[in-house]
Amino acid sequence: MAKIVVFGATGYTGRLTAEALVARGVSPVLAGRNGPALEKLAADLGGARTAVADVADPASVRALLGPGDVLISTVGPFLRHGGPALAAAIDAGAHYLDSTGEGPFIRTVFEHDDRARAAGSALLTAFGFDYVPGNLAGALALAAAPGAARVDIGYFADNPRTSGGTRASIAGMLFEPSFALRDGRIVTERAGARLHSFDVAGAARTGVSIPGSEQLALTRSYPGVREVGVYLGLPTPIAQGLRAGSGFTAAVGKVPALKRGLDSVLTRAVQGSTGGPGAESRERTRTWAVAEARDANGKTSATVTLAGGDPYDFTAAILAWGAHTALEGGLRGTGALGPVDAFGLAELDAAVTAAGWSRYPADSAR
Repeated sequence: MAKIVVFGATGYTGRLTAEALVARGVSPVLAGRNGPALEKLAADLGGARTAVADVADPASVRALLGPGDVLISTVGPFLRHGGPALAAAIDAGAHYLDSTGEGPFIRTVFEHDDRARAAGSALLTAFGFDYVPGNLAGALALAAAPGAARVDIGYFADNPRTSGGTRASIAGMLFEPSFALRDGRIVTERAGARLHSFDVAGAARTGVSIPGSEQLALTRSYPGVREVGVYLGLPTPIAQGLRAGSGFTAAVGKVPALKRGLDSVLTRAVQGSTGGPGAESRERTRTWAVAEARDANGKTSATVTLAGGDPYDFTAAILAWGAHTALEGGLRGTGALGPVDAFGLAELDAAVTAAGWSRYPADSAR
């Protein structure tokens, strides 16, 4: 019988995801490299199967899966540790979801599209706060603006707290090449090269450009879109500083020896397995995803704002929903998929709503 495997289950996001699956009535296989920690988590969850696997031994990861299984990978930073799980899912003919927010890894997953289709695997990368709400907001805006040529999407958070894994992922991306969708093509572009101002609940807030899954995914459902921008909301002085420094980080990335040295320093300085915000802290976090669709002349033709809560709670809930739906045959295709083309706009909208997000203002029509 096909099963759901949570790889990295004893990590911060992995544990939250396992808890969300159990809350849905699903008993996942808990996998990771620490056997005793897995057994403790299984007991905490009321009993579950466990399996020891380590990215340092790719065969152990491959042994987790069979055809039709669903793998949720929360083992990051993904640029360093994500490859074995992705390869194992494709080799097994299993479906794959991950919690990455790392743009270069997202691009790598989409480059496996043909292999995954041939294997009968669906690959759903960045299937969490990074970047499901923006895909949904962007799709809703584009659906409301037939003929739109451009969409800009911004992510914003009030009172955010980050896990050690998130900080390690950010550090690991610092000197990696970024990308954007310009004139209908994916092109290399420095992260932080552009700023954009969004109206967020009546206040102007600044976003700095980042690579997401939206640049790669939204054109699947809306092929007329020629430009997609994704932005991370930051205080304006910090956003301006990042833009000013983006040339330096891009230059470092082109010098392999220097990049390796600085990456090594950052890896030692920023530890990933340090836990994350507690439940009380997560309850204070508020998040927003804003999408602005524009016509070929740059005129805004539709705007959609979604409001939610804590990013980690949402990531766990939407990963659990996506994996459970995939297990029950609810996917609309195989290969590297975006959230909309994987499940359909209405189905994704309902799932994101169930995970705690809503249109802003509250009386906006869906």
